[in-house]
Amino acid sequence: MGYFRPHDIVDVSLEIVQKKVKNSITNMLILGILAGAFIAFAAEASTMAVHDLAPVGFGRFIAGVIFTTGLMLVVVCGAELFTGNVLILTGILEGTVSISSMLRNWFWVYLGNLLGSLLLVYLMYASGLWLYNDGLVGAAVIKIAAVKVNLTFLQAFTRGILCNWLVCLAVWISYAAQDIGGKIWGIFFPIMLFITSGFEHSVANMYYIPAGLLAAQNPELLELAQLGGLAGKLNLTYTAANILSVTLGNIVGGGLFVAVFYWFAFRFRGFQAKEKP
Repeated sequence: MGYFRPHDIVDVSLEIVQKKVKNSITNMLILGILAGAFIAFAAEASTMAVHDLAPVGFGRFIAGVIFTTGLMLVVVCGAELFTGNVLILTGILEGTVSISSMLRNWFWVYLGNLLGSLLLVYLMYASGLWLYNDGLVGAAVIKIAAVKVNLTFLQAFTRGILCNWLVCLAVWISYAAQDIGGKIWGIFFPIMLFITSGFEHSVANMYYIPAGLLAAQNPELLELAQLGGLAGKLNLTYTAANILSVTLGNIVGGGLFVAVFYWFAFRFRGFQAKEKP
């Protein structure tokens, strides 16, 4: 077969996470920067593609199709993405990874993701591409950020859960695939689902919201965005609040519904199926 069966994916995951937690700080930081940049590339391209379409329905679908490229780059080219590394929890449950080594990985990868995202924010700003189509691209960048920072904690948290449930399933499928085509198609559908659905990804928001804050410094773009009552929360305080709440949701979504559930289903003897499929 060209793929691992469900009960074998846990074994593959356990091998991968043990390697992840043994990486040096330099390695985690560099690969984290690359992953942040890859996700930011996906975010800026999807914004460019749908900036003049309604931000619902078909427009979201097109954005989702484009955004899938981000995780494909992470998985195939090699990078460290915090949301995918939530799956290190399988190693905790197995007893092969310590909590301290998991938190060490999460910290440096998360920091790298943030730096990579902010690098793309600056490069997009310097490129002048937000002025494209008479400033409508920049206006869309601002609107996206404004909508995100106006979410309540519960809204951002639950959307973060739903998002990383799908993102970690995409990573899980990539573990199952033994060829590059299988990995790409396995990633495509869950990521398309999460963007089309409007869920929240912490690393993507490290690009989306700072990009909106920076674009909003241009008075013409800010006027084009027509934010109305949404403008008041477009600041660093609400940016941090959004990213924190989404991050917590991402940990629960990928950690509980993928790492924990599948480990219990296929590794913990009290929950194992009597016969493996």
